Amino acid sequence: MHAGLKITAFAAALAATFGTAYGVGQGIGPVIDDEPPARHDAHMGGTGSGPSGDSGHSGHESPPAGGLQISEQGYTLDLRTPRVTAGRTADLRFVVRGDDGRAVTAFRREHDKELHLIVASRDLTTYRHLHPTRAADGTWSIPVSLPRAGGYRVFADFTPEKEGAGKQGAENLTLGADLAVSGTYAPRDLPAPDTLAATDGYEVKLGGALRPGAARELKLTVSRGGRPVTDLQPYLGAYGHLVALRSGDLAYLHVHPNGEPGDGTTAAGPDISFTATAPSSGTYRLFLDFKHEGEVHTAAFTVRAGAAVAGPPDKAPHESSGEHGH
Repeated sequence: MHAGLKITAFAAALAATFGTAYGVGQGIGPVIDDEPPARHDAHMGGTGSGPSGDSGHSGHESPPAGGLQISEQGYTLDLRTPRVTAGRTADLRFVVRGDDGRAVTAFRREHDKELHLIVASRDLTTYRHLHPTRAADGTWSIPVSLPRAGGYRVFADFTPEKEGAGKQGAENLTLGADLAVSGTYAPRDLPAPDTLAATDGYEVKLGGALRPGAARELKLTVSRGGRPVTDLQPYLGAYGHLVALRSGDLAYLHVHPNGEPGDGTTAAGPDISFTATAPSSGTYRLFLDFKHEGEVHTAAFTVRAGAAVAGPPDKAPHESSGEHGH
C-alpha cells in the first residue's frame, strides 16, 4: 500500500451520503444513495514526507489534475452504455483503448483489482464503487441499478501494463465519461460539513485536516455501540479505503492508508490513518469503506479544504439508510 495519495480531477460533481451498498455478483462494492436533507502517488508527483509534512508541494501549488478527460496518455475510455433508465438494472459496458485503437487487456492489479469503477451523479447524491469483470476481448461489464434520473459520471481507475521487454508500465490513470440516466430528475443538496457519521449501526469519527497543496493526516475512528472496533478486516488490501471528491468539478482524491494488514505495526482498528493532499481549496465529500464481520460498510463526510476537521463532541452522527451486499 502507498501512504500517499493519488489525485485526479473529475469532470462532474460527485458525492453522496453514507452507508448504502449493494451487490450483484462479486464485482460490486459500496453504494451510497442520499436521502433529502497505485502507483496511486503518480498523480501527485510523490508519496509525501509523512502525515503532517508536505508532499513536495507548497501551499502555492496543487498536485497535477486529470480525470476531466476521456483520453489521456494514449488511453481512451470507450463507454458502450451511454444511457440507462433509473431504477432498472442494466449491464454497464466499456472498453479501455490504447493509442492503436485496440482494447487493452493487460492491467496491473492495484488494491486487489485490475480496475476500480466509480459511478456518481452530478448532484452528488448517488455513489457507486464497482469492480467490473473483464472479458478476454477487453470488454468490461457489470450490472448496475441507479435509483435517480439525471447526469452521471463514470470513472475508470486503472494502471495499464505495457507489454514487451524493457518496457515500463504506464502511470495510474483515471478516465471519465458521461452517463445519462432517464427519468424524472430532482436534484439534492450536498450534506453540510460534519465529523460524525453513522452507518449500519457503526459510528465513525473524522479527525484531521484537508489542506490545499500539502499532505495532512486524516484519521477515522470506527466504533459500534459506543465501543471501539478493533478487529476490522482487510478490504482491497487495507483496513480502510478512502475516496475524496471535490464538489463543483470533482477533483478525485483516491487516498490510501498509512500502513497495511500484516506489516507488524498497523492495528486492525479502531483508527484508520490516511495521508491526503487537496488539489485546491473547496468543499469535498469523503467516503470511507471498511469491512467488519464479513460486510463492507461506507461512511461519508463533507469537509472544507483548509479548515480543521473538528466538530462538537456531543453532536449525534447522521444515520443513513440502505443495504450492503458483496
